[in-house]
Amino acid sequence: MRLMAAIILSLYWTFLKIGLFTIGGGYAMIPLMKAEIINGHGWLTTAEFIDIIAVAEITPGPVSVNAATFIGYRLAGIAGSLIATLGVITPSLILLMLLSRFLFRLIQEPAAGNFLNGLRSALVALILVAAYTLGRSAVIDLTTTIIFFALLAASLLRKVNPLYLLAMGALCGLLFFPYGF
Repeated sequence: MRLMAAIILSLYWTFLKIGLFTIGGGYAMIPLMKAEIINGHGWLTTAEFIDIIAVAEITPGPVSVNAATFIGYRLAGIAGSLIATLGVITPSLILLMLLSRFLFRLIQEPAAGNFLNGLRSALVALILVAAYTLGRSAVIDLTTTIIFFALLAASLLRKVNPLYLLAMGALCGLLFFPYGF
């Protein structure tokens, strides 16, 4: 019982930090999630983390909230999923409640526009780091490399809907790796 309480407290604190220190949400959270969950706590392997991010992507709702929910469930069941989800949304919820009065006036300021321009650049960098980090673990042989480049080409050249890309990737996985090899 004490161990479960410690895990639940650790889940809340970990996802509170992730929600607090990641600006941009979703994919921008992946590098910090990876650092905390895999490197910091050792709760998941890289392969498990990638699987959870993939499922979080195809599930309705924000990727960060879905990932927190799945990771929390994996570690501590329903209570863990609720606590991890609460942890990741708490900072945004509090900040929005505090800033909502001033947000529209603040956006009109030139300094706010400059701030957001810099923030967008940092967000793109974080997303690229997440893609590179996850890609190194997911694209591991000739077959996965071919699947990756085929789906990348479909996305960039044909503007295929991301849900179709995920479905095609899953189908390729079933066709080319039917026995989990």
